[in-house]
Amino acid sequence: MSLTSILSAEAIENAVKDCQAPDSFCYKKFFQLCGLSSKTPKEVKDVFQILDEDNSGFIEESELKYFLQRFIPGARTLTEAETKSFISAADDDSDGRIGAEEFQTMVLS
Repeated sequence: MSLTSILSAEAIENAVKDCQAPDSFCYKKFFQLCGLSSKTPKEVKDVFQILDEDNSGFIEESELKYFLQRFIPGARTLTEAETKSFISAADDDSDGRIGAEEFQTMVLS
């Protein structure tokens, strides 16, 4: 399964272009622009599984750094500040990583 089987390639491109400058990434705006926030809970979970590269059931800080590159190879990496604010926004149980339920809540709320 690929991200473009769930989201349109054009929407993904627009979302990544919107946050090209370092420290300009806003997860809410990104999820809206790429169309993820209007998907079903199952589709959001499918996207989570694609982003969870090591299949641990969590998106860790090391994976989150390359978040944009999972959407478009060659996109920039997230800065340390962006990565930390992304995790803290979603990490409800304070374990330092984002679980599937936390990701789903973050995207759909």
